[in-house]
Amino acid sequence: MKSKRIEEDRTREIVDACERLYAATGFHAVSLRDIARETSMSRPSVYNYFRTKEEIFLALFAREYDRWNASLSRLLARPGALDATAFAAALARTLRGRGLLLRLLSMNLYDMEAGSRMENLTAFKRSYGESIRLVRALLAKFRPGMPPAARESFVWAFFPFLFGVHPYTAATPKQRAAMAAAGIDFPTIGVEALVRSFVRSALLPPSSLFPDVFRKTP
Repeated sequence: MKSKRIEEDRTREIVDACERLYAATGFHAVSLRDIARETSMSRPSVYNYFRTKEEIFLALFAREYDRWNASLSRLLARPGALDATAFAAALARTLRGRGLLLRLLSMNLYDMEAGSRMENLTAFKRSYGESIRLVRALLAKFRPGMPPAARESFVWAFFPFLFGVHPYTAATPKQRAAMAAAGIDFPTIGVEALVRSFVRSALLPPSSLFPDVFRKTP
């Protein structure tokens, strides 16, 4: 029991170190050596838990999905009904404070997955898959009149949409200056407002964003 607790504590310490470094810089600027220096462990000791920095980032990513899942679960436990507007607002609120998740989503996931062992990748996919399951359950509970094919259409539009939320809500001063110089009108919009607008639009009749994608062929 004690060794299991030690393993969990050290894994958390490594992931916390990765989070701190990522907050100050970018994925490519962070090395496993840097992460080890931020912990109480040596780099060889870090290798006992993660083989690559990609595995550490993937663990950080999974943790952020788990935290979002906790918010989705609380919404699922909410009693009563929600109309489309209220549901859109409630789902958007689950992403409040999830800026790290949205930033990670905007990265090249292939780099993290390619540099990770199968067991680490599978653990990450479980957290991601739980998010999908919870969104499906939320649709079934709060949009009961929505046809199953429309729910699937929503899910497979909503999750790809999330990949673009961070770039459109967290542009750097340099990016804004470049867009201004290029004559691009870039509005200032927050995460909740953008997600709420998307979800509300997706739930308007017709419910399905891509009605032909999930239609069964005869």
